Amino acid sequence: MPPLSARPSSSPAARRDSFAGLLSCAHDLADASGKVILPQFRRQMAVENKAKGRDFDPVTAADRSAERVISRMLAKSHPHHGLTGEEYGSRNLDARYRWVVDPIDGTRSFMTGALTWGTLIGLLEDDVPVLGIMDQPYVRERFWAAAKASFVRGPDGKTRKLKTRACSKISDAMLSTTHPDTFAGGKEADGFARIKSAARMTRFGGDCYGYALLAGGHIDLVIEVDLKPFDVIALIPIIEKAGGRMTTWEGKPAASGGRILASGDPRLHDEVLRQLNK
Repeated sequence: MPPLSARPSSSPAARRDSFAGLLSCAHDLADASGKVILPQFRRQMAVENKAKGRDFDPVTAADRSAERVISRMLAKSHPHHGLTGEEYGSRNLDARYRWVVDPIDGTRSFMTGALTWGTLIGLLEDDVPVLGIMDQPYVRERFWAAAKASFVRGPDGKTRKLKTRACSKISDAMLSTTHPDTFAGGKEADGFARIKSAARMTRFGGDCYGYALLAGGHIDLVIEVDLKPFDVIALIPIIEKAGGRMTTWEGKPAASGGRILASGDPRLHDEVLRQLNK
């Protein structure tokens, strides 16, 4: 079966499932979700804790309303596709194409009025990430992976190509992670500490926005743990088509989540993997 970008577009259904058609659909989903999220941002909001005990896994009405909008649109435009969302689970898991959505990645940032949250919309073809969008509607920035490259559109409406920057040494690297407390004690925390102590600079609080900054060549490393597929699938093609690399700490494909390393320079990636796993 030819890849998405190589398929003929002789019928309306084929055109909808061409890469161009699917990317256009992803942009429509981002537009629609942003419209229901923005009226709820930086407003007083109810926050529900999905976790048990002393853990905290927040969800807001904005998360749920955005995912419902995306789900309804996909059911209408691509009823044969699968969908996995953070808030409402999955349907059509055996479909060749499966959308993987996090309506608000960085809900903690969202509920505190910070700007590092975003809507993640990814698409798997036979379990391989083929396209992705990271949309931050408040600042009007959208990052996405096209067929052969990644792009960003800023608040001025202009689109430019994304390119990771060259950085082959940890000592030259700018590192980001969402929060240092996420690393479990022992080897996990020790591995991160080795990279942090060797890197030129470390910044915390990135959420999905850190990966977008990496794709744009502003930072060099993102190291995180305990991620779910909906946290990463949209970001993988954005980073890889910008020239970077994204794997687990074991060097395996990142689509299942877990412990994740993203690097702008593939040469840096291999060295950081060695240091993480000492």
